[in-house]
Amino acid sequence: MLYFDTHTHAISGDTGAYPSKPLGGNHSEWSQHRPVDVDGLIRSLDSAGVERAALVQASTFYGFDNRYAADALKRHPDRLVGVCSVDFLADTAVEDLRYWIEERGFGGVRIRVSDGTTKVPTPGSGVSDVRMQSVWDYVTAQQIPVCIQMHSKDAPKLAEVLRSRPGMTVLLDHAGRPNAAGGAPYEHLDELGRLARFEGVHLKVTPPALRRLQDEPGADVTEVLRRLVEMFGAERLMWGSNFPASAGALADLRDGIEERLSWLEGADRAAVLGGNAARVYGVAVGAR
Repeated sequence: MLYFDTHTHAISGDTGAYPSKPLGGNHSEWSQHRPVDVDGLIRSLDSAGVERAALVQASTFYGFDNRYAADALKRHPDRLVGVCSVDFLADTAVEDLRYWIEERGFGGVRIRVSDGTTKVPTPGSGVSDVRMQSVWDYVTAQQIPVCIQMHSKDAPKLAEVLRSRPGMTVLLDHAGRPNAAGGAPYEHLDELGRLARFEGVHLKVTPPALRRLQDEPGADVTEVLRRLVEMFGAERLMWGSNFPASAGALADLRDGIEERLSWLEGADRAAVLGGNAARVYGVAVGAR
């Protein structure tokens, strides 16, 4: 079975060649206390038995300077696909995307419209900001997957973008932060569920997503995951370790997610653990 980790990061110890310039000026906690370079990432993937991974730009360390990730992709094209970051509000946004994707080998792009564990500014008015329209048009036309870090309350803005671009491929970081407040019957899950009608919307199940659900009083993590599968289908879920932003060995992070998904039938589980990501990123299964 193919394991494809859709959410990893890496930074270099050489701050002369790759200086730090985090979004919003705030360095992530992980980049200060447990940094991992691409060699360490590859070793961790090997130890975990993970064949492929998406290397997501460490924007809370490098901002929009994707050079280190680009150089890592060049060294490990058989293991990594790249997800870059650009300023979606810049006049040069599409030009910048063309460079990183068409010339430097990235396979996707990411935008953060809400905070994670590190505080970053929301770009403009969020994903529906009119200044982003050319970016959405470009990624849709070029079939480039877009990773979006947002809260489920942001779903109406994303739906506004998708209504005129129903073919756009979207991967919601941390499962789009589903709202399980109050526990069963989970009436607030419909915030995220409204996006299920757009066939290009996928959810990344990650340790932060599971932790948020586990910390929600009255919520049952497995039941919420079951409902998300009912809404979106197993063919639109993936997993990501969030390594090293999430503490622990990558193998342990993978095991924790796989345990939470143990109720899935064999074919569905294999799709979530690798097949879906390989399809979205255009990676041939077993090709190394």
